[in-house]
Amino acid sequence: MDFTPTEEQEAARDLAARIFGDLATHERLAAAGTGSDPELWKALCAAGLPGAVEETGLLGLVLLLEEQGRRTAQVPLAATCVYGILAVARHGTEEQRARLLPGLRDGTAVTTGAFPATGGVVAHEGRLSGAVPWVPWLRDATHVLVADAEHGLWLVRTEDAAGTGTVELTAPWSAGRLVLDGTTAERLGPDPGAGAGSGAYADVLAAARVAFAGLQAGVCAGSLARAVEYTSVREQFGRPLSTHQAVQLRAADAHMDIEAIRVTAYEAAWRHDEGLDAGEAALTAAWWASEAGKRVVHTGQHLHGGMGADLDHPVHRHFLWGRQLDAYLGCGTELLAELGDLLAKGDPS
Repeated sequence: MDFTPTEEQEAARDLAARIFGDLATHERLAAAGTGSDPELWKALCAAGLPGAVEETGLLGLVLLLEEQGRRTAQVPLAATCVYGILAVARHGTEEQRARLLPGLRDGTAVTTGAFPATGGVVAHEGRLSGAVPWVPWLRDATHVLVADAEHGLWLVRTEDAAGTGTVELTAPWSAGRLVLDGTTAERLGPDPGAGAGSGAYADVLAAARVAFAGLQAGVCAGSLARAVEYTSVREQFGRPLSTHQAVQLRAADAHMDIEAIRVTAYEAAWRHDEGLDAGEAALTAAWWASEAGKRVVHTGQHLHGGMGADLDHPVHRHFLWGRQLDAYLGCGTELLAELGDLLAKGDPS
Protein backbone atom coordinates (compact mmCIF):
# COMPACT_ATOMS: atom_id res chain seq x y z
CA MET A 1 0.00 0.00 0.00
CA ASP A 2 1.22 3.47 -0.84
CA PHE A 3 -0.86 6.44 0.29
CA THR A 4 1.57 9.05 -1.05
CA PRO A 5 -0.52 11.51 -3.09
CA THR A 6 0.28 11.85 -6.77
CA GLU A 7 1.17 15.25 -8.20
CA GLU A 8 -2.39 15.58 -9.49
CA GLN A 9 -3.89 14.71 -6.10
CA GLU A 10 -1.60 17.16 -4.30
CA ALA A 11 -2.42 19.93 -6.77
CA ALA A 12 -6.15 19.36 -6.38
CA ARG A 13 -5.88 19.27 -2.59
CA ASP A 14 -3.83 22.47 -2.44
CA LEU A 15 -6.25 24.26 -4.76
CA ALA A 16 -9.20 23.11 -2.66
CA ALA A 17 -7.47 24.32 0.51
CA ARG A 18 -7.01 27.79 -1.00
CA ILE A 19 -10.62 28.04 -2.21
CA PHE A 20 -12.08 26.81 1.07
CA GLY A 21 -9.73 29.07 3.03
CA ASP A 22 -10.74 32.12 1.01
CA LEU A 23 -14.49 31.55 0.82
CA ALA A 24 -15.59 29.29 3.70
CA THR A 25 -15.01 31.97 6.31
CA HIS A 26 -16.80 32.23 9.64
CA GLU A 27 -18.72 35.25 8.40
CA ARG A 28 -19.93 33.57 5.21
CA LEU A 29 -20.90 30.40 7.07
CA ALA A 30 -22.88 32.43 9.58
CA ALA A 31 -24.64 34.26 6.75
CA ALA A 32 -25.50 30.97 4.99
CA GLY A 33 -27.38 29.71 8.04
CA THR A 34 -28.71 26.21 7.30
CA GLY A 35 -28.33 26.53 3.54
CA SER A 36 -25.51 25.87 1.11
CA ASP A 37 -23.08 28.43 -0.28
CA PRO A 38 -23.78 28.68 -4.04
CA GLU A 39 -20.84 30.99 -4.72
CA LEU A 40 -18.42 28.57 -3.10
CA TRP A 41 -19.90 25.70 -5.10
CA LYS A 42 -19.49 27.70 -8.33
CA ALA A 43 -15.86 28.42 -7.45
CA LEU A 44 -15.11 24.74 -6.82
CA CYS A 45 -16.74 23.68 -10.09
CA ALA A 46 -15.07 26.49 -12.06
CA ALA A 47 -11.74 25.20 -10.74
CA GLY A 48 -12.64 21.74 -12.03
CA LEU A 49 -12.35 20.03 -8.66
CA PRO A 50 -15.45 17.79 -8.78
CA GLY A 51 -14.55 16.62 -12.27
CA ALA A 52 -10.94 15.99 -11.22
CA VAL A 53 -12.15 13.14 -9.02
CA GLU A 54 -12.54 10.99 -12.13
CA GLU A 55 -8.74 11.14 -12.49
CA THR A 56 -7.64 11.33 -8.85
CA GLY A 57 -9.99 8.60 -7.68
CA LEU A 58 -11.59 8.06 -4.30
CA LEU A 59 -8.31 8.78 -2.51
CA GLY A 60 -8.16 12.13 -4.28
CA LEU A 61 -11.74 12.82 -3.18
CA VAL A 62 -10.87 11.98 0.43
CA LEU A 63 -8.07 14.56 0.29
CA LEU A 64 -10.50 17.20 -1.01
CA LEU A 65 -13.07 16.36 1.64
CA GLU A 66 -10.51 16.69 4.40
CA GLU A 67 -10.02 20.30 3.32
CA GLN A 68 -13.79 20.85 3.22
CA GLY A 69 -14.15 19.36 6.69
CA ARG A 70 -11.47 21.62 8.16
CA ARG A 71 -13.66 24.57 7.24
CA THR A 72 -17.08 22.88 7.56
CA ALA A 73 -17.83 24.36 4.15
CA GLN A 74 -21.50 24.02 3.22
CA VAL A 75 -21.38 22.54 -0.28
CA PRO A 76 -22.58 19.13 -1.58
CA LEU A 77 -19.11 18.00 -2.67
CA ALA A 78 -19.13 14.54 -1.08
CA ALA A 79 -22.66 13.72 -2.22
CA THR A 80 -22.21 14.86 -5.82
CA CYS A 81 -18.86 13.13 -6.25
CA VAL A 82 -19.64 9.79 -4.62
CA TYR A 83 -23.30 9.37 -5.57
CA GLY A 84 -22.94 11.14 -8.90
CA ILE A 85 -19.56 11.36 -10.61
CA LEU A 86 -17.94 8.18 -9.28
CA ALA A 87 -21.16 6.15 -9.38
CA VAL A 88 -21.97 7.11 -12.97
CA ALA A 89 -18.36 6.78 -14.13
CA ARG A 90 -18.01 3.28 -12.65
CA HIS A 91 -21.48 1.84 -13.16
CA GLY A 92 -23.30 3.91 -15.78
CA THR A 93 -23.68 2.97 -19.41
CA GLU A 94 -21.64 4.75 -22.06
CA GLU A 95 -24.71 6.81 -22.97
CA GLN A 96 -25.34 7.76 -19.32
CA ARG A 97 -21.73 8.81 -18.82
CA ALA A 98 -21.83 11.01 -21.93
CA ARG A 99 -25.13 12.59 -20.91
CA LEU A 100 -24.76 12.99 -17.14
CA LEU A 101 -21.09 13.56 -16.36
CA PRO A 102 -20.66 16.98 -18.06
CA GLY A 103 -23.35 18.56 -15.89
CA LEU A 104 -21.96 16.96 -12.75
CA ARG A 105 -18.49 18.22 -13.58
CA ASP A 106 -19.50 21.83 -14.14
CA GLY A 107 -21.96 22.00 -11.26
CA THR A 108 -25.13 22.52 -13.27
CA ALA A 109 -26.28 19.13 -11.93
CA VAL A 110 -26.03 18.07 -8.30
CA THR A 111 -26.56 14.51 -7.13
CA THR A 112 -27.17 13.06 -3.71
CA GLY A 113 -27.97 9.55 -2.53
CA ALA A 114 -30.76 7.81 -0.62
CA PHE A 115 -28.28 5.46 1.06
CA PRO A 116 -27.99 2.96 2.57
CA ALA A 117 -30.98 0.97 1.33
CA THR A 118 -33.62 0.63 4.04
CA GLY A 119 -36.04 -1.61 2.17
CA GLY A 120 -38.58 1.19 2.04
CA VAL A 121 -38.31 1.82 -1.70
CA VAL A 122 -39.81 -0.66 -4.16
CA ALA A 123 -39.17 -0.69 -7.91
CA HIS A 124 -41.76 -1.85 -10.44
CA GLU A 125 -41.40 -1.48 -14.18
CA GLY A 126 -39.13 1.54 -13.98
CA ARG A 127 -41.12 3.34 -11.29
CA LEU A 128 -40.28 3.75 -7.61
CA SER A 129 -42.54 3.98 -4.59
CA GLY A 130 -41.68 4.55 -0.96
CA ALA A 131 -40.15 7.18 1.28
CA VAL A 132 -36.73 7.96 2.69
CA PRO A 133 -36.96 9.96 5.96
CA TRP A 134 -34.00 12.21 5.19
CA VAL A 135 -31.50 12.58 2.40
CA PRO A 136 -28.45 14.87 2.79
CA TRP A 137 -28.21 17.84 0.41
CA LEU A 138 -31.56 16.93 -1.16
CA ARG A 139 -32.62 20.57 -1.35
CA ASP A 140 -29.62 21.29 -3.59
CA ALA A 141 -29.91 18.19 -5.75
CA THR A 142 -31.19 17.86 -9.30
CA HIS A 143 -30.91 14.05 -9.11
CA VAL A 144 -31.03 11.43 -6.37
CA LEU A 145 -29.36 8.03 -6.56
CA VAL A 146 -31.88 5.71 -4.93
CA ALA A 147 -31.24 2.14 -3.82
CA ASP A 148 -34.35 -0.05 -3.92
CA ALA A 149 -35.15 -3.00 -1.66
CA GLU A 150 -33.31 -5.35 -4.06
CA HIS A 151 -30.23 -3.09 -4.06
CA GLY A 152 -30.84 -1.91 -7.59
CA LEU A 153 -29.61 1.62 -8.31
CA TRP A 154 -31.92 4.24 -9.84
CA LEU A 155 -31.51 7.87 -10.75
CA VAL A 156 -34.52 10.05 -9.94
CA ARG A 157 -34.93 13.69 -10.90
CA THR A 158 -35.93 15.62 -7.81
CA GLU A 159 -38.53 17.55 -9.80
CA ASP A 160 -40.28 14.23 -10.52
CA ALA A 161 -40.43 13.11 -6.88
CA ALA A 162 -43.77 13.26 -5.10
CA GLY A 163 -42.20 15.20 -2.24
CA THR A 164 -38.85 16.68 -1.19
CA GLY A 165 -39.74 18.49 2.01
CA THR A 166 -37.28 20.27 4.25
CA VAL A 167 -35.64 18.37 7.10
CA GLU A 168 -33.33 20.17 9.53
CA LEU A 169 -30.43 18.06 10.76
CA THR A 170 -27.81 18.57 13.44
CA ALA A 171 -25.50 19.91 10.73
CA PRO A 172 -26.70 22.32 8.00
CA TRP A 173 -26.72 19.84 5.12
CA SER A 174 -29.78 21.16 3.23
CA ALA A 175 -31.49 17.81 3.80
CA GLY A 176 -34.99 16.80 2.82
CA ARG A 177 -37.53 13.97 3.01
CA LEU A 178 -37.82 12.05 -0.26
CA VAL A 179 -41.27 10.71 -1.16
CA LEU A 180 -41.72 8.51 -4.23
CA ASP A 181 -45.14 7.52 -5.53
CA GLY A 182 -44.82 5.66 -8.80
CA THR A 183 -42.02 8.06 -9.71
CA THR A 184 -40.31 7.54 -13.04
CA ALA A 185 -36.71 6.46 -12.52
CA GLU A 186 -33.72 5.60 -14.68
CA ARG A 187 -31.72 2.50 -13.83
CA LEU A 188 -28.04 3.24 -13.41
CA GLY A 189 -26.16 1.00 -15.81
CA PRO A 190 -27.57 -1.85 -17.90
CA ASP A 191 -30.46 -3.84 -16.47
CA PRO A 192 -28.77 -6.76 -14.69
CA GLY A 193 -31.99 -8.66 -14.05
CA ALA A 194 -34.08 -8.82 -10.90
CA GLY A 195 -32.06 -8.88 -7.70
CA ALA A 196 -28.69 -8.66 -9.46
CA GLY A 197 -27.76 -5.11 -8.54
CA SER A 198 -25.95 -5.85 -5.28
CA GLY A 199 -22.44 -5.49 -6.73
CA ALA A 200 -22.88 -1.89 -7.83
CA TYR A 201 -24.78 -1.08 -4.64
CA ALA A 202 -22.02 -2.47 -2.44
CA ASP A 203 -19.39 -0.54 -4.39
CA VAL A 204 -21.23 2.79 -4.08
CA LEU A 205 -22.00 2.19 -0.39
CA ALA A 206 -18.34 1.43 0.35
CA ALA A 207 -17.22 4.53 -1.55
CA ALA A 208 -19.73 6.68 0.34
CA ARG A 209 -18.54 5.39 3.71
CA VAL A 210 -14.94 6.13 2.81
CA ALA A 211 -15.73 9.60 1.46
CA PHE A 212 -17.70 10.65 4.54
CA ALA A 213 -14.99 9.17 6.78
CA GLY A 214 -12.52 11.44 4.98
CA LEU A 215 -14.85 14.38 5.58
CA GLN A 216 -14.93 13.46 9.27
CA ALA A 217 -11.12 13.40 9.40
CA GLY A 218 -11.12 16.99 8.19
CA VAL A 219 -13.87 18.07 10.58
CA CYS A 220 -11.93 16.61 13.48
CA ALA A 221 -8.62 18.11 12.35
CA GLY A 222 -10.25 21.52 12.16
CA SER A 223 -11.77 21.11 15.61
CA LEU A 224 -8.42 20.16 17.15
CA ALA A 225 -6.59 22.97 15.35
CA ARG A 226 -9.04 25.49 16.80
CA ALA A 227 -8.62 23.97 20.28
CA VAL A 228 -4.83 24.18 20.03
CA GLU A 229 -5.03 27.81 18.94
CA TYR A 230 -7.48 28.69 21.72
CA THR A 231 -5.64 26.94 24.56
CA SER A 232 -2.34 28.49 23.45
CA VAL A 233 -3.60 32.04 24.11
CA ARG A 234 -6.18 31.45 26.85
CA GLU A 235 -4.52 31.71 30.25
CA GLN A 236 -5.41 30.14 33.58
CA PHE A 237 -3.43 30.70 36.79
CA GLY A 238 -1.02 32.90 34.86
CA ARG A 239 -0.06 30.47 32.10
CA PRO A 240 -1.61 29.22 28.86
CA LEU A 241 -4.08 26.36 29.11
CA SER A 242 -1.99 24.42 26.62
CA THR A 243 0.79 24.04 29.20
CA HIS A 244 -1.45 22.04 31.55
CA GLN A 245 -0.84 18.30 31.37
CA ALA A 246 -4.53 17.39 31.30
CA VAL A 247 -5.05 19.60 28.24
CA GLN A 248 -2.01 18.14 26.51
CA LEU A 249 -3.20 14.58 27.10
CA ARG A 250 -6.69 15.29 25.76
CA ALA A 251 -5.21 16.94 22.67
CA ALA A 252 -2.75 14.07 22.15
CA ASP A 253 -5.54 11.48 22.35
CA ALA A 254 -7.56 13.49 19.84
CA HIS A 255 -4.59 13.66 17.49
CA MET A 256 -4.15 9.88 17.56
CA ASP A 257 -7.88 9.39 16.91
CA ILE A 258 -7.68 11.70 13.88
CA GLU A 259 -4.71 9.77 12.52
CA ALA A 260 -6.64 6.50 12.91
CA ILE A 261 -9.61 7.95 10.98
CA ARG A 262 -7.31 9.26 8.28
CA VAL A 263 -5.20 6.13 7.75
CA THR A 264 -8.19 3.77 7.66
CA ALA A 265 -9.95 6.06 5.17
CA TYR A 266 -6.79 6.21 3.02
CA GLU A 267 -6.45 2.42 3.04
CA ALA A 268 -10.07 1.87 2.05
CA ALA A 269 -9.85 4.51 -0.68
CA TRP A 270 -6.64 2.98 -2.03
CA ARG A 271 -8.23 -0.47 -2.17
CA HIS A 272 -11.25 0.96 -3.95
CA ASP A 273 -9.09 2.73 -6.54
CA GLU A 274 -7.01 -0.40 -7.10
CA GLY A 275 -10.11 -2.46 -7.83
CA LEU A 276 -9.72 -4.55 -4.68
CA ASP A 277 -12.52 -5.54 -2.32
CA ALA A 278 -12.98 -2.51 -0.07
CA GLY A 279 -16.06 -3.58 1.91
CA GLU A 280 -14.26 -4.53 5.14
CA ALA A 281 -11.85 -1.60 4.92
CA ALA A 282 -14.75 0.83 4.32
CA LEU A 283 -16.60 -0.46 7.37
CA THR A 284 -13.43 -0.13 9.44
CA ALA A 285 -12.96 3.46 8.28
CA ALA A 286 -16.62 4.23 9.00
CA TRP A 287 -16.32 2.78 12.51
CA TRP A 288 -13.27 4.89 13.31
CA ALA A 289 -14.92 7.99 11.84
CA SER A 290 -18.06 7.40 13.88
CA GLU A 291 -16.56 6.40 17.23
CA ALA A 292 -13.30 8.35 17.24
CA GLY A 293 -14.84 11.32 15.46
CA LYS A 294 -17.40 11.66 18.21
CA ARG A 295 -14.63 11.69 20.82
CA VAL A 296 -12.57 14.28 18.98
CA VAL A 297 -15.33 16.87 18.48
CA HIS A 298 -16.34 16.49 22.13
CA THR A 299 -12.71 17.13 23.07
CA GLY A 300 -12.59 20.21 20.88
CA GLN A 301 -15.75 21.53 22.50
CA HIS A 302 -14.52 20.70 26.00
CA LEU A 303 -11.11 22.38 25.56
CA HIS A 304 -12.87 25.60 24.60
CA GLY A 305 -14.72 25.64 27.91
CA GLY A 306 -17.74 27.93 27.94
CA MET A 307 -16.62 29.51 24.67
CA GLY A 308 -17.36 26.22 22.91
CA ALA A 309 -21.07 26.68 23.59
CA ASP A 310 -21.08 30.16 22.05
CA LEU A 311 -22.65 30.07 18.59
CA ASP A 312 -20.52 33.07 17.64
CA HIS A 313 -17.43 30.86 17.94
CA PRO A 314 -16.76 28.64 14.88
CA VAL A 315 -15.80 25.54 16.88
CA HIS A 316 -19.46 24.71 17.44
CA ARG A 317 -19.82 23.87 13.75
CA HIS A 318 -17.22 21.13 14.04
CA PHE A 319 -19.17 19.64 16.93
CA LEU A 320 -22.43 19.68 14.95
CA TRP A 321 -20.82 18.23 11.83
CA GLY A 322 -18.99 15.56 13.81
CA ARG A 323 -22.17 14.38 15.49
CA GLN A 324 -24.09 14.43 12.19
CA LEU A 325 -21.41 12.38 10.47
CA ASP A 326 -21.50 9.94 13.36
CA ALA A 327 -25.25 9.52 12.78
CA TYR A 328 -24.92 9.29 9.00
CA LEU A 329 -22.16 6.68 9.05
CA GLY A 330 -24.04 4.60 11.61
CA CYS A 331 -23.38 4.07 15.30
CA GLY A 332 -20.34 2.00 16.24
CA THR A 333 -22.23 -1.09 17.38
CA GLU A 334 -24.19 -1.27 14.11
CA LEU A 335 -21.04 -0.98 12.04
CA LEU A 336 -19.22 -3.58 14.13
CA ALA A 337 -22.15 -5.98 13.78
CA GLU A 338 -22.13 -5.54 10.00
CA LEU A 339 -18.37 -5.97 9.90
CA GLY A 340 -18.62 -9.13 12.00
CA ASP A 341 -21.21 -10.58 9.65
CA LEU A 342 -18.99 -9.77 6.68
CA LEU A 343 -15.95 -11.37 8.28
CA ALA A 344 -17.97 -14.46 9.23
CA LYS A 345 -18.78 -15.04 5.56
CA GLY A 346 -15.09 -15.10 4.65
CA ASP A 347 -12.39 -17.75 4.94
CA PRO A 348 -12.57 -19.23 8.50
CA SER A 349 -8.79 -19.59 8.53
